[in-house]
This record gives sequence, C-alpha cells and structure tokens, in this order.
Amino acid sequence: MTKQDIKKKINDLRLELNKHNYSYYVKSQPTISDYDYDMLINELINLEKENPEFFDSNSPSQRVGNDINVEFKQIKHKYQMLSLGNTYSKQEIIDFDNRVRKTIGDNFEYVCELKFDGTSISITYINGKLHHAVTRGDGVVGDDVTSNVKTIKSIPLKLHGADYPDELEVRGEIIIPLKAFKRLNEDRIEIGEAPFANPRNAASGSLKIQKSSIAARRPLDCYLYYVLGKGLKFDNHYDNIQNAKNWGLKISENYKLCKNIDEIIEFIEYWDKERKNLDYDIDGIVLKVNSIEQQENLGYTAKSPRWAIAYKFKAERVATKLYSIDYQVGRTGVITPVANLEPVQLGGTTVKRASLHNADIIKNLDIRINDTVFVEKGGEIIPKIVGIDINKRTSESKALIYIDKCPECNTELIRSEGEAHHFCSNEFGCPPQIKGKIEHFISRKAMNIDSLGQETIDLLFKNNLINNVADLYDLKIEQLIPLERMGQKSASNIIKSIDESKKAPFRKIIYALGIRFVGEIAAKTLAKNFNSIDSIENASIEQLIDVDEIGEKIAGSIKKFFNNEINHIVIERLKNKGLQFEISKEEQNKASDKLAGLSIIISGTFKNHSRDELKLLIEEHGGKNVSSISKNTNYMLAGDKIGPSKLDKVKKFGIPIINEDDFIKMIEKKEE
Repeated sequence: MTKQDIKKKINDLRLELNKHNYSYYVKSQPTISDYDYDMLINELINLEKENPEFFDSNSPSQRVGNDINVEFKQIKHKYQMLSLGNTYSKQEIIDFDNRVRKTIGDNFEYVCELKFDGTSISITYINGKLHHAVTRGDGVVGDDVTSNVKTIKSIPLKLHGADYPDELEVRGEIIIPLKAFKRLNEDRIEIGEAPFANPRNAASGSLKIQKSSIAARRPLDCYLYYVLGKGLKFDNHYDNIQNAKNWGLKISENYKLCKNIDEIIEFIEYWDKERKNLDYDIDGIVLKVNSIEQQENLGYTAKSPRWAIAYKFKAERVATKLYSIDYQVGRTGVITPVANLEPVQLGGTTVKRASLHNADIIKNLDIRINDTVFVEKGGEIIPKIVGIDINKRTSESKALIYIDKCPECNTELIRSEGEAHHFCSNEFGCPPQIKGKIEHFISRKAMNIDSLGQETIDLLFKNNLINNVADLYDLKIEQLIPLERMGQKSASNIIKSIDESKKAPFRKIIYALGIRFVGEIAAKTLAKNFNSIDSIENASIEQLIDVDEIGEKIAGSIKKFFNNEINHIVIERLKNKGLQFEISKEEQNKASDKLAGLSIIISGTFKNHSRDELKLLIEEHGGKNVSSISKNTNYMLAGDKIGPSKLDKVKKFGIPIINEDDFIKMIEKKEE
C-alpha cells in the first residue's frame, strides 16, 4: 500500500472503532462481536506502530494507557466549577423554589436528574477532539487527568456529528458500577491488597493514579450531565443535554422536566426507592432551572449556583452499641480492625459486625469502646460506622489507642509511608499468616486440593504437622488417621488430592505461592514470559517491568519474595516433590495470542472435550475464563443442557454464542 492508502486505512479503522465504542459503551447496543473488535484494534495498533507519522493522540488505540509516571499539572477552569447547595427535606426544596420564584416569576420549569455518587470531571473538546480533562480541584483550578480519562471507553475521544461548538466543555461524574466494584475488590483481596471501602473512593483514587495503564484496568465509567460553550443549539439545559447524546456523549436516561413541587417530590420519592435497583450509587436528586437565560438572571453565590440545588437522600442509618474491636490478620499481614456491635436490623439483615478499615478511620471518628455508634448501609457493599452519638458517651470514656503489636504473635506492627494499613512483618511465624498462605495455596484457583479446607488446615497446624506449603507433601496417612474427625477414607482422600496437585501447571503454582500483588492474570503472564521459576527469580526489576501487566509494585514484590531464604527452601522442597516449576514443552508449543483480550464463559456439556480441557485451551491461547456473565464477556462457549436463565442473560447483553466447533476453528485459524 502507498502511504496515502495506509493513511486512509488508519482513518477508516479509527472511524469504525469509534462507532463501535459508542454503540457498546454508550448505547449498550453492540454492533460487532468483541473478537472482531479486537481484530480491528490490533490491526490499527500495528499500522500506527509501523507508520508513526500518522500518530493521533485521540486514536482509539490510545485507550490502553501507558506506564509513564506523571505528576499532575493544574489547569484553570474556563467556567468556575462550583459545588451545589444541599437540602435534606421537602421543606427546604419548597424554600428553594420560593427563592427562585421571587427572582424570575412563575413561568419556568425544572430539570430533575440523578445525583451520581462518584468523582466530578470537566472535559473540554476543541473542534470535536478531546483536548483535556480536569478534576474539580478547588473549583478554580483542578488536576489535569487527561491521560487517565482517555482510557474510559464510554467517553468519546472524538465527537460525532458536526453541530457542536468549536470549544465545548462537558461535565459529569466518573463512577465504578457496583458489579464491577465487587469484582475489583475480589481481585484486590486475591493479590493481598486491601479492598476499597466504596465505589466512590475507588473511582476517585483510580482517576488520580499516575500511570494511565493502571487506570485503564480499572472498570471506570462516566455519565455526563452538563454542557457549556458558546453557540449551543438550544437555550435550555434539557434540550442541550438531549442533543449531546448525538455527539456520542453518555447521558443518563433518568431525568425529567418538572413544572411544580409536586412533580419534583414524585420524582424524588420514586428514585429514593428505585435506586436500589441501579448498578451504580446515587446519593440524591439534582434540581436545575431549565432556561439558560433564567439561570443567568438567578446568578451565583461565592460557592454555588442559585439556579440549582441537590436533594440528598437519607442513608439508611441505625444506632447501636459498640462492644469491642477485633484486629484481624490477613495472609499478607494486613491488620483490619472490625467492630463488634449489639445486633441490629439494617437493610433487611442483622448487622453484628462492621469493618473500621484502618487506624485513621477510628481516629477521625473518635470511636471508643461502649460508644453508641451510627451504622449505615446506604450504597455501601458492607455496613460502615459513620459517626457516634456523643450525648450518650460517659465521662469515664477514654480515647482508643490503636494496637502497636500483632494480636496473634505480638510482633511490633509497621506502617509504611503512604499506606493506610498497619502490617505484621512476621510472615513466617504469625499463625494467621501461615495458615492463610496454606489456605491460599490449596484454593480452587491455585492448586485445587479439594479434600482440604480451612478447618482441616487449622487442625493440621495445631497438631504441628504443617507449618508451610511444602509440609503438605510430607504428610502420611498414618499421621492423619488419629486426628479428630479423621478416618481412613478421609485421610486417603487428602493424600490422594495432594498427590494429584503435583500435576498443576506452572502458572497455577506461581499464583499458589502467594507472592503479594501477583494474582491469576499476573501469574499467567509471568509463566508465559519467563517459562520457569528460575528465570523469574533471576530476572532484573527492569526485565520484569518490561512485561505487560507487571508494574513496579509487582516487580518489587517478586524480588522481595525471592530474596527471602525461607521462600527458597520451600520452593526447593516443592521441586523435589515433583511440582511443575516450568512450562512444559507441550504448553509452549500450543500457546498463541489468538484469544488475547477475550473473556469467555463456558456453559453446558460437550461432545469432544471436557470443560477443563476447554478452559485450558482458552488460557493457552491467551483468553480469560470467566465464571459469571457481564457486558464485558466476549463469548459464551455453549454446549448442551444450558440453563434458560443463563441464555436470557447472554441475550440481554448481546453476547455472541459459539459452539465447540466454532471455538476450535477460532484457535486453529491461521494468522493473516
């Protein structure tokens, strides 16, 4: 192809991919399979790499982010980004309405919108291209987070159509959907990181990550709700925001024109109940005067517009007594304080415990033993303590002193700079850490030793039969039979399962070792790129960081793991027992990237392969096995006897269904 042909091909691919992004992430109506989308994006990336003169910072290929560490610079808002005044009662809404009527009369209407509980963002488009994205900051200046915002697929890098202003500012809220948040926390716990307290904190923290490649892996989404600029097509907010959909901007469908207080109250009461069915958090309703001219007549205070106000929902809250605080030790040594409460009904469940997260939360709330505390569930995943009833505190009450020694092994706790949590560093002598590492090692995603469980591990540990994962492979039937609740059959099953686990592939062993921050994906990546445990150990920090998915934090954790002599001894013992510490030649020969980036769920029974064989094939060719259906699932590999509820969900998300033969053709398809 000539350079002109290449340029045209690149532009055509960008245009096509932008259309597919809009259909999928904004309209939720996929127009192409994810597999075909990945083929297109890979083709574009390769063409751009081979022809750097055609680089465009707003190309769909730039959504993957990069590993450059950035210090956020500040950008001044062209239009001051003010906060909204808050109301908490219907009377306060009536008072607001009366103030508005005194200034502009009775001939006006409101727009009622959902108040998203995320982090605010202002995005500027110049000539239809995303120019910069800025946080609220202090309302006058904010942080430039453009590189991170570009990774959010629901935000267009280039506007559709042609009737937008030359310079357009749109404002919205960056959120993490609740289902995605749950998965995010599960992944963090899996790799030894503390879970996020709530989706809002997770979204805010993700937006300020200094590497956009990490932000790109966070499930961020964005709803836009306000447009600013000279030359807007309409003279009212409602029509302008409706029109913004035509430019590819993601606008909520849940807003309404209201002409009086009764209609506003009806809207508020509806969403106060219905918000429980949303896949994202809202904490109230925003009221805006619709006419832009009337907005200007009403003007602004120093902090907020006089033409808009937010009604905040009351979070479900109960008061109960805090009896004590337990300090739990995780397998990586993280200390988590947990409040023991007088049982109380909240959100349809009985709440007896609530996480206090870390020492800062306890200090900031001034929580003390025997306090009457307020507990909320609201949009949170778990109950949280949000305050205390100071009027019920006795004069004998004393400020709580956070523990400075591990509650299990009495080791002095450490708290690294920038860390929210305290840690116990006695990883090889602290019982919960020892047992936690073994429980992780035997888990289904790791070595899958299904005849063992938490209670059995505890029993073996108490009887001094195991103190690390290598000890499992020294166990004998005659050692197990005399134990409580153990017999010949149970003992035989345990030994058999342990022996079977020696066949586990190398990637599973890397994950099973429990290296901090190394989850399933990172373990597979390490196995694929280094082939053996010795190669991983001997790799430099730079060599590790060069591998996709392995950043500085993971690389540092890997080096720290292998620098410990005890870990060396355990690995050598496992090698001597016959565990697979390198990729087999068969695996190396089969591996390909034909399914790279694709998430596939398997359901049903198959004629020519077992489900485990199919899962292995997916992994060998770069794909990801998933256990639940979401809009991010690329394919369902379907056999016979699939449940109707699964099929309904697949159809709802528009996920392509392939059979066993289709799948085999996909992985056998020759490279172009």
